[in-house]
Amino acid sequence: MQFAVLIGFVLAASSPLLNLWCRERTSLVLALFPALMAAWLIGQAPVVLTEGPQLLEWAWVPSLGISLSFLLDGLSLLFGLLISVIGTCVLIYAGGYLKGHPDIARFHLALVAFMASMMGLVMADGLLTLFVFWELTSITSYLLIGFNHNDIEARKSARQGLFVTVSGGLALMAGLVLLGVASGSWSLSEILQSDDNLREHALYTPMLICLLLGAFTKSAQFPFHFWLPNAMAAPTPVSAYLHSATMVKAGIYLLARLQPELGGTGMWVGILSVVGATTMLTGAFLAIHHTNIKKLLAYSTIMALGTLTMLLGIGSDYAMTAFVTFLLAHSMYKGALFMVAGILDHETGTKDVTAMGGLRRAMPVTATIAFVAALSLAGVPPLFGFIGKELMLEAALGADSVRLMLVLFAFFSAILTIAVAAIIALRPFFGAQHATPKVAHEAPFSMLLGPALLACGSLLLGLAPALLGVDALLTAAATSVVGDALTVTLSLWHGINVALIMSLVSMALGFLLFKRWDEVRSHLARLAPVMRYGPEAGYEGFMNGVVRFSEWQTHILQNGYMRNYILVMLVVLIGLVGNSILLRHSPQLALTLDVRFHEIIVVGTMAMGAIFATISRSRLGAVVSVGIMGFSIALIFILFSAPDLGITQLLVETMTVILLVLVLFRLPRYSNLSTSLERVRDGAVAAAMGVMIFLLIMTAWSIDQFETISTYMVENSAPLAHGRNIVNVILVDYRALDTLGEMFVLALAAIGVIAMLKLRHDGPQGKSVEAEKSSVKEPYDG
Repeated sequence: MQFAVLIGFVLAASSPLLNLWCRERTSLVLALFPALMAAWLIGQAPVVLTEGPQLLEWAWVPSLGISLSFLLDGLSLLFGLLISVIGTCVLIYAGGYLKGHPDIARFHLALVAFMASMMGLVMADGLLTLFVFWELTSITSYLLIGFNHNDIEARKSARQGLFVTVSGGLALMAGLVLLGVASGSWSLSEILQSDDNLREHALYTPMLICLLLGAFTKSAQFPFHFWLPNAMAAPTPVSAYLHSATMVKAGIYLLARLQPELGGTGMWVGILSVVGATTMLTGAFLAIHHTNIKKLLAYSTIMALGTLTMLLGIGSDYAMTAFVTFLLAHSMYKGALFMVAGILDHETGTKDVTAMGGLRRAMPVTATIAFVAALSLAGVPPLFGFIGKELMLEAALGADSVRLMLVLFAFFSAILTIAVAAIIALRPFFGAQHATPKVAHEAPFSMLLGPALLACGSLLLGLAPALLGVDALLTAAATSVVGDALTVTLSLWHGINVALIMSLVSMALGFLLFKRWDEVRSHLARLAPVMRYGPEAGYEGFMNGVVRFSEWQTHILQNGYMRNYILVMLVVLIGLVGNSILLRHSPQLALTLDVRFHEIIVVGTMAMGAIFATISRSRLGAVVSVGIMGFSIALIFILFSAPDLGITQLLVETMTVILLVLVLFRLPRYSNLSTSLERVRDGAVAAAMGVMIFLLIMTAWSIDQFETISTYMVENSAPLAHGRNIVNVILVDYRALDTLGEMFVLALAAIGVIAMLKLRHDGPQGKSVEAEKSSVKEPYDG
């Protein structure tokens, strides 16, 4: 599995080359990757179902104890099959949808990279590995949402999705670190198998809040739901894959994975039940406001994500059975419906369902697929979605906490969802035929194959739930979520009960709502002024506030004057370090002075050179003064038995003085660019910095918290490094990587200097910019 995931990234990077070789068949070739992964997972299913979870370990950095481990159990197997099977359908579909698109190679790269990232996320055993793959899904989804980068709305939506999910990712990182600290392990398998009661740990509350923020932002839970409908600016294959079956379920996966160790507390049950139910009703309510078919599906996806979160909050065995069943049902029918939406847009030229009608004659296959998938969305028997909805209603009726709220929200959401399903299945295909921007016709086979397979799967699993071992797969998934053995037995008929009556009533009311949809939508339009003040308005206000704050701090702190930058950095450094020295640690000045006359002369010369450099009105005199100060420092090194440092200082100082003299006469003349008050301020800051450095050095010199390492270096420089110059041994052997890094920095700086010196850009009259600047006498801000 590790090899397969890593190969996915290699394949993604190679996709532009494959596009040159395979042309229009590139999507089919790339579809072999998820298809083979699905075949491998199916081959592993008997092992997982009979022997239990499998830990697949691969030593990554053995010397540091770091390994890339994957956990394959019922939950990761279910998600892995969804990712790979639906990914295969979407890649085949994308070949027809984006046929001839000039940037299809870029699309393939991002989609396959996302696929590998998502597979790594659901299989990851290490907490840090999970976080890395989590962030990779955010980055690749950003590239996919903003695929049409010439569209300003696509760029804005991609940026919004990235900001929300990555902000949640930062909270998730904190939560995972707290989880690792609290459990004493960074392995999910060890955490899930340990006997530690994390629910009683002192870090449980902050850990849970951080983890929930990460999951809620990723899975578009209220109030973070607004980014998902806006992400419909992405091409339809992206919507069908990321925003129905995979990425938006990453947060759901995380909650389900941690349910055995963190679930069951009052905080867990309360937050997940209320937030999930609120998200469920919000998504269903907002869906009927829109006529854009992708927005309709997006808001119904929010409804489904809220339903899954609510079921995890309820936490009963029945709720867990409903959770895994609803998860599978939703992925199948929503993937099919999104691809149907893409077909309608691709073949008619419009996404507005009110502009469509009577298309069943021109697109009979598409109409049949849409009808079957929409029936599953509505929860109509004998579709698999009906079984999932019945179990969900039963779970809400059996909830121990806020039962009345959950039942009412679930009932009203079912009514609204049935109306949405009817709008999608009936409005475009029945009634009077409308003229569309493009003459409607049936889509090519590559675009029909994926949705047809998913729709047929919904029908077959509804008629025979035990077919193809689905009961066994869902049993293993539910057992992983609960943490104990749980048997899932699905049936199309549960007898006449409250859930069935609620389902029948919701169907009748939902169809009535569909019949009056135009009238209802006109009434709901009156709420538009109120709805503008929702969570998205808060996000926009926050982003505008960030821009205004950035403009303010740029004007104050980053105003283009180098002396201002240096002043700000020094003041901050004085504040931070000075606070630590003076307030938290009293300065330690225990020292004995043993200063000789010639040493005083050298230090005095150095100080006079520094003072004269600051007050000199001659540029040459200032350069000479700086040189005197540098050579005095070299003399101090030599006096205190550090000839190698003294030689280095001499070389550096000599080169510096020579370079300054070479460019001396190309610099503008000296000018007074600051007032007397500003110079007094700068002098005070400089003096404070000098005093702080003095106190810091004296404190560090006087405190001996650790055993010195100089003895080890003196004793081992010759035996181990074969060098008697200890400083050279330290630089070349003990600090080899650090020295190598410094060499790279110097080399890069030298390349930059050479590039600037070599740069010659002719102005409009053929005169170089450098020559123009040298001929203009301007004040120099140095």
